[in-house]
Amino acid sequence: MQHDAFIGQVQARARLDSRGSAETATRATLETLAERIPADLAEDLAAQLPREISENILRITSQPGEEQGHRFDRDEFIARVKQRSHTDEPKAAHIARVVFEVLDEATTGGTMEKVRQSLPEDLRQLALAGSKG
Repeated sequence: MQHDAFIGQVQARARLDSRGSAETATRATLETLAERIPADLAEDLAAQLPREISENILRITSQPGEEQGHRFDRDEFIARVKQRSHTDEPKAAHIARVVFEVLDEATTGGTMEKVRQSLPEDLRQLALAGSKG
């Protein structure tokens, strides 16, 4: 999936008013996901995404001294997306679900299944909920 298509899908499914808002939603979710999953898995995910989108993951995994695979639950994940996207909690949960849904469509080879398996059950359910969830 190309960058414009990815961002367009996030914008449409999350019912965002601009491409800039979709870019922010994508960045917020991917940076938070990159903090939560192991670095090698984050890099595998980034390798399947357009460069402009993968940079959101690689920005986190390439920080010197920054450790990935932090243990935090759904509530903390949503709180971090909320802070990064400058929105409220229900909207942050919705945009995270949308980005996960688009990631499922943009990747192959079971990458997103591996990502979900690395998450705790409550966060895995968020990742499976989809835009309508």
